[in-house]
Amino acid sequence: MKKIEKRFYRKNVELFDLINKIKLWPSKSGNLHGIKTIVYRGEYAMLETHCGEKILIKNSRNSRAARWLKNKWYTQPCKRCKIPQWKLDKYGTVMFSDHYGKRLNYNIKREGGENE
Repeated sequence: MKKIEKRFYRKNVELFDLINKIKLWPSKSGNLHGIKTIVYRGEYAMLETHCGEKILIKNSRNSRAARWLKNKWYTQPCKRCKIPQWKLDKYGTVMFSDHYGKRLNYNIKREGGENE
């Protein structure tokens, strides 16, 4: 079995950039969902999970979801999303640091033709 290498990302990154990279979403109940599609609408985005849920989120660095993703807080993966074990293992090796790591600055195309 191939050893999964650690990945280092900056801790204070935009939520949209973090979700675009990790493709996981922690729900308020503690389940970890896999993201199927993301549609950006300015400061908001519509997520569709693999289990069919649609979630409207706001871009924030300090939101509950951003903190839960960075600290890897979740109770269990969603059974309906069927997140593969390799993806959970890869997510488990991600390290977030204040002063070291990739910045995750993406040029995400938003609806309406605006780029940030």
